[in-house]
Amino acid sequence: MLTGIHFILTYACNFECDHCFLYSSPKSQGTFTISQVTKVLDEAGKIGTVKWIFYEGGEPFLFFPLLNESIRRASARGFKVGVVTNAYGANSEEDAELWLRPLAESGVSFLNISNDTFHYGEEPENPATIASSVARRLDIETSPICIEPPKVLQPSSNAGGKGHPVVGGGAKFRGRAVEKLSENLPLRPWNDLCECPYEDLESPSRVHVDPYGNVQICQGISIGNMWMTPLSELVSNYHPDSHPICGPLVRGGPAELAKALGVMPDKGYIDECHFCYLARRAIIDQFPDYLTPKQVYGLN
Repeated sequence: MLTGIHFILTYACNFECDHCFLYSSPKSQGTFTISQVTKVLDEAGKIGTVKWIFYEGGEPFLFFPLLNESIRRASARGFKVGVVTNAYGANSEEDAELWLRPLAESGVSFLNISNDTFHYGEEPENPATIASSVARRLDIETSPICIEPPKVLQPSSNAGGKGHPVVGGGAKFRGRAVEKLSENLPLRPWNDLCECPYEDLESPSRVHVDPYGNVQICQGISIGNMWMTPLSELVSNYHPDSHPICGPLVRGGPAELAKALGVMPDKGYIDECHFCYLARRAIIDQFPDYLTPKQVYGLN
């Protein structure tokens, strides 16, 4: 049952973090228009089960008037509204209120705020902590997103490692993390990676919609383009067994995906995301409608 629509309101971001699985940066292209936002919201209403609308990126605060109006329109339709942000503009409590009070008045009820070493180093008092404090004063619920540099855990720390060292820290090894963070990390045998532990591909509770119309069940895996087929139809017609990427992943994770698509695996991978991402990138041109957009694979 789909309960959440997450807008990738823009791929642009003021940061260029090593762990970003969207390859977002100040140079990234792709931002919604308000008419496109409205089209998605209308389709979300037709689905009938959607309760939450999230606006994220990239960094959605880069396009503040668009973000504010998008929140207002979602709230007016009866949706609960959340925003994922790095809160870069909250340089003081007064500044934070300039950003957050209009959003509170427009109907935002939740902020997911990135606050980790990738964004703010070791600074205990930073825009994320300032924004969190002001948001609570405005009766906006907040929760931090804290991703740390990869660290090796002993096998006993994670049964999923099956006796092999595993990697902690919270980064998922897809997107820029594969390029920037994977060096010298321990690898697990490819045939042990036989499930997708992070996404419910059979019955997803949320999808991401990007400015190009891609409806992504996981970043870089599309179930269709809503500028060509209405979102409500894409959702009702989604059957994982017939999807060339999701089907194998449901049956046997990235190991089965590689077998089904004829991808020759390496001896090992850091985790399931690492294997899945590299397998998908290897055959991206064979499935342009399903493995998109290319910029999520660092290929734009």
